[in-house]
Amino acid sequence: MSETSPKGTEPHPASPKPEEEKKKTSLKVTVHFRAAGGNTPILKRKKFKVNGANQFSSIVAFLRKNLKLRSSDTLYLYCAQAFSPSPEEVVQDLFSCFQLNNELIIYYCTTDCWG
Repeated sequence: MSETSPKGTEPHPASPKPEEEKKKTSLKVTVHFRAAGGNTPILKRKKFKVNGANQFSSIVAFLRKNLKLRSSDTLYLYCAQAFSPSPEEVVQDLFSCFQLNNELIIYYCTTDCWG
C-alpha cells in the first residue's frame, strides 16, 4: 500500500517563505559618499549601510544631518557623477543599476557641480 498525503497539506514549491520575504525587503546597501567641489565639508566616515527599501530622500536627510547643514544650506547629490536621483527613487534600484565594487557611490557638494 502506498501512502498519500491529503491535498492542500504540502507547501506550494513556488511560494516564498516569510524569512525570504523579510530578507528581500531589508536588504542592506553599502553607500559610499564622496565629497566634490571646493568647500564641501568632508565626512569622517565615508561608507554606510542603509536599507535598500528606503527612498533616496532618506539618504539626503541622513547626509544633511551628518554634515550638520542647516535647512537653508544647499546640498547636491549625484549618482555616477552625472545625475541627481529623484527623492522618490528606491535605493535598491539605484544600487542594482549603478553599483561599482558592490557599493553605491554618491557624490555630494554644496555647489552645483555636474548640472
